[in-house]
This record gives sequence, structure tokens and C-alpha cells, in this order.
Amino acid sequence: MSRRAFLRTAAGATAASAAAGTAAAQEGTTEAGTENATGTPAGTGTPTATGTAGGSTGTASGGTGTSSGESGTGGSGGGGSSGGTPDFGGFLDPVGNFDGTVVDATGQDTATVEVGVQANGGAFGFGPPAIHVDNGATVQFEWTGNGGGHNVVSKPEGPLDSGSATSSAGVNYEHTFEEDGIYTYVCVPHESLGMKGAVVVGSDYPTKSSGGGGGGSSGPPEVPGSAKSLGVATSFVMVATLGLAYFFIRYGGDYETPE
Repeated sequence: MSRRAFLRTAAGATAASAAAGTAAAQEGTTEAGTENATGTPAGTGTPTATGTAGGSTGTASGGTGTSSGESGTGGSGGGGSSGGTPDFGGFLDPVGNFDGTVVDATGQDTATVEVGVQANGGAFGFGPPAIHVDNGATVQFEWTGNGGGHNVVSKPEGPLDSGSATSSAGVNYEHTFEEDGIYTYVCVPHESLGMKGAVVVGSDYPTKSSGGGGGGSSGPPEVPGSAKSLGVATSFVMVATLGLAYFFIRYGGDYETPE
């Protein structure tokens, strides 16, 4: 065989191997893309929190203060979506006993929030600091009797106002919420320590952005392992063929049969 015939044969084998590898890789990529496009959609997360809406300004006299009836002002409502994670706007970030959990008290006519639980370096917390109730539900604030005098006052504004701080144990204040939204409040004497809380009411309240839309996966489709293996094998064949060709050209002779 002459050098020319050998080179022609080697070039033809290399081209055929490359074409076969390319076709197989394209087929594998197409299958992978189809699988990704028709695969099981990403699961839907279970919402964990809900926002609160406020009712009218409560009146506090003597022992237990009550508030109900007409809707109050100051609740953060609207613009949200049902079932999403409530957006407290960073209000509860400095609260020592808030870990992002919103206690679900929906389905109940009455829910209880303790005033003066252990948090923020002493008995200076609301327990739970964030709670979700239905529209029309009543939240009772029950003092533990610890941590000195406490009160419940909406901030920045809203319907909650238990009056002057008291250390008397028991339910000293309650409020019926009749409007969806998020209602944030503080204990005025201990606000600087992080004694804050929030009530999420109903289903229409500000929610955190999910960040990024669309349910499709980003980036190119994943190439199957079989296509990768075939590509590697094809590359090996091409390199080996070119190596043999170089060796033949450099050290081989002319093996053409004389006529």
C-alpha cells in the first residue's frame, strides 16, 4: 500500500467516525431535551405563613381590654397572594424567638398569644411572635406575669392598643380581626430589646417574592452518559488514526508494487 492510499483510508475512517459520533451525540441530546421538557414538573411547596388584618381600635379599661367591630387602620393588606409566605418587611428580624415560622391558627375562632415569654435576654417576648388566623377570629393576649410591665401596641400604626403596661397575669387584652392583612405590634417598654410580634389575617396579605419566574429549568439540556462515552471513543479513534498516519509518513517507506 502506498502512502497516498494509506492516508486516504485513514482520512476516510476518521471522517466516518466523527460523523457517527456527532449523529449519536445529537440524538442523545435531543432525547435528553425531550425528557427534560416532558418530565415531572417541580413540586409545589406548602405555604407556611399567612398575614393578618386588623379590626377596630381596642379599648383597654381595668383588666381585660377588647376590640372588635369595624376595620381598623394600619394593617398591611392587599397586593399579596393567598397561601404565600408573608412579608414582614424585616420587622421581626431582631426578635430573638422568631425563626421564620408563622404558627398556623386558622380554622379557630380564638387564638392565644402569650405576653412575656422567654426571649431577647429575659421574659421579653411574645409567644408565638408570628401567628396566622382567619378573618373574623379573635386573638387573646395572655400575660405570663414575668418580665415586668408589658403592653400591646400597633406599630407603625393599627388597631392594637392594650393601654398602659401591666404585669398582671392573665388575658388582659383581645382583638377581633375583620380585615385581611399583616398587623405588627410591639411592647412599648421593651421594644428596644426586640419584643415585637405580628398577626397575619386571612389570605390577602403581602407575600415574599418567589424570585424568578417560569417553572422551566435554566441552562442547556443535559447530555446523556452514553453520548458522552461515544464522543470520547470517537475522539480516541481520531487521535489514534492521526498518530498512525504521522508515524507512517515519518518512518514508513513507499510500498507501491513496481509495474
